[in-house]
Amino acid sequence: MLYMFYCVDKDGAAEVRTGNRAAHLAYLESLGDRLFLAGPLLSDDGAAMVGSLLVVDCADRAAADDFAANDPYAKAGLFQSVTIRPWRRVFPKG
Repeated sequence: MLYMFYCVDKDGAAEVRTGNRAAHLAYLESLGDRLFLAGPLLSDDGAAMVGSLLVVDCADRAAADDFAANDPYAKAGLFQSVTIRPWRRVFPKG
């Protein structure tokens, strides 16, 4: 099942994001085909990264929770909040 992860960074945590970005990207790359989409949330002016949006294929909610907890960004304390919800692709059809 696909799960959506909506992660909001703590205020003033740009250095935490930058310092853990390589490990975070390697973690995502290790997912292979399980990673449906991923990218940063941006500030209103588009100049700064302020969070993350990911959609990942996970076996169940426990696996989704485990994925979120083991993200290097989460381990580094980057996120103020993480919302996890099951998600279904409707469009574009594929």
